[in-house]
Amino acid sequence: MDFIMDSREILQFVPFTSYMDVGFLHTLSKNKLEVYGLDDKPKSIHGFFSNGDAPNLPSRLSLDFSAFNEIPQTPPRNFTIKGQLHMFNTLEDFKKCDKSALMTATGEKATEDDPTRLLQFVLLVFADMKKYHYYYWFGFPALSYPDNAYLLEKPITLDKSFLNNQTEELEKTLNNTKISKEYFLLHILDDQISLHPTNEFSSLYSKPGKIILVFSDPSTLDTNPGWPLRNLLVLAAVRWSKLTRKFDILCLRDRIQDGKRSINHSLMLYIQLEMDETKDVVLPNCVGWEKNERQKMGPRMMNLSSVMDPVKLSESSVDLNLKLMKWRLVPDLDLDKIMQTKCLLLGSGTLGCNVARALMAWGVRTITLVDNGKVSYSNPVRQTLFKFDDCLHGGKPKAETAAASLKDIFPGVNSTGLTLTIPMPGHMVDQSSMDQVRQDVEKLEKLISSHDVIFLLMDTRESRWLPTVIAAAKSKLVINAALGFDTYLVLRHGLKSGSATKPFDSSIQNYIPGNQLGCYYCNDVVAPGDSTRDRTLDQQCTVTRPGVSIGNIPALTSAREDSVFTDQSTMLGVVPHQIRGFLSQFCHILPASQAFDKCTACSDEVLDKYKSEGFEFLLKVFNQPSVLEDLTGLTELHDETQIAEVWELSD
Repeated sequence: MDFIMDSREILQFVPFTSYMDVGFLHTLSKNKLEVYGLDDKPKSIHGFFSNGDAPNLPSRLSLDFSAFNEIPQTPPRNFTIKGQLHMFNTLEDFKKCDKSALMTATGEKATEDDPTRLLQFVLLVFADMKKYHYYYWFGFPALSYPDNAYLLEKPITLDKSFLNNQTEELEKTLNNTKISKEYFLLHILDDQISLHPTNEFSSLYSKPGKIILVFSDPSTLDTNPGWPLRNLLVLAAVRWSKLTRKFDILCLRDRIQDGKRSINHSLMLYIQLEMDETKDVVLPNCVGWEKNERQKMGPRMMNLSSVMDPVKLSESSVDLNLKLMKWRLVPDLDLDKIMQTKCLLLGSGTLGCNVARALMAWGVRTITLVDNGKVSYSNPVRQTLFKFDDCLHGGKPKAETAAASLKDIFPGVNSTGLTLTIPMPGHMVDQSSMDQVRQDVEKLEKLISSHDVIFLLMDTRESRWLPTVIAAAKSKLVINAALGFDTYLVLRHGLKSGSATKPFDSSIQNYIPGNQLGCYYCNDVVAPGDSTRDRTLDQQCTVTRPGVSIGNIPALTSAREDSVFTDQSTMLGVVPHQIRGFLSQFCHILPASQAFDKCTACSDEVLDKYKSEGFEFLLKVFNQPSVLEDLTGLTELHDETQIAEVWELSD
């Protein structure tokens, strides 16, 4: 609405200039990731402005980290503006938003009796969370009344309009009132001053005294009122024009003057509304979209990637990938639980490198790698955490180098590398190495105790035996990945409950309970021994195609339609006991096997012996693997099984 003075000069309103604190954008990003997800419904927020800024500063609407609080935390001597946040999921949706309809729908509420409706804002946002680019557009709805309103005289300051005692009384009343100060009425009768909400105008008008419409004015210019006056005048035209066409307006400004706060700089406006009485009063169009930096009608863009902590930036970007999966596919996925899971990777070669990276991509933040080898020249081409320089001068320790490489890739990961030799059955321990082996066993026990999931990713079969025993005794989840020349296996061990399990007949039902699933050794009828002895190089080397499964859940033994465990048995579908792949046939199968009561690693006899005798029992196994066969009854089983004929298979 334009005001035409007697000299036909147009009185212009000072528009708001938006200011978003970095704290607001941080909170916005956090809410987008953790609360809103893909929800694009409007959200209530609030900003604030001051009516006491120094001369010639812009009229700022400020938003900080508290904008999302249910109860506004407005700074002292500032005023709250309610807003509506529209957050879009794509840049295309942001551009296609019907801004005219949105502005009109918001502005139409300005003439309600609620004074908080007079001043509102709208914020459209698209946040590119991977780049930290924020596209935004502020709107300050203002009804544009079509008829003219004239200034009866030039604006004058309050100190020239009010008597000193009236100004002092007004300041005292303002300090003691509980009325909302964004918009209110000032009633003056003789020397008595009282404040009232705007919806009491009609009742006050019938009483003696003078009524002044008051609003807290963010403008800092000497002759121009701020944007909030527009809707106040429209309210006057719609609600009170039948009572009067003349209005006294106080643009309240509370500045510091001579070291003290004073309202003497406030402007008094005397306005005459010119309206066509033959026409019904209708709501005018609504305007108020903020111009961009080029003073054109369009959105703005803020790039925070250069000012944010790169580590925090990478963490939030990685988290975004996981949250996108959660929002779209698996709403019940507990990303915090995954993040807090501590994973121990025994083996830092081809298997260890790739599993570590896969875990990191899934949001795991604590990864400990263990290996006793050094990086060799053949490693970097297939072990993704190593490079050529790591092979020089005899090679760097594998575990420590892999852990450091994880941090280079993603600084947010808590990765640790330890050089440790795992004692194995069939690898004899002499007296000179006894103390070292004992220390290695103790370190391994502590590592397994302090982690949630244990990954067995070593080269040899027998190196997996000791971690299997310790993890079973401590009821830890174990994931085993192993390879042949053109085959591979991923297997989850049964999660031992620590108490005796009830007998289970898998022939009756088509699933095996999670605590009765077999381990890596349950399908063997011999004890593990030195598998590298008399092996050529091509029979010792491994390559990788690892997989991951989680949880102490049952495993299907068949695919019957009446199964109580279907593809929806977990949020990620069926979790198999084993994945066995055959590269030559480009296929894999998902077998499930029950725990073997004569298993050399997880049977009750072995676990009880380990718990009762500890290292002394282990030492016997290291030096003589047949101890396991005798203990579990495999020796007796062999004696009872008379193999009459051995078939000799040709190449």
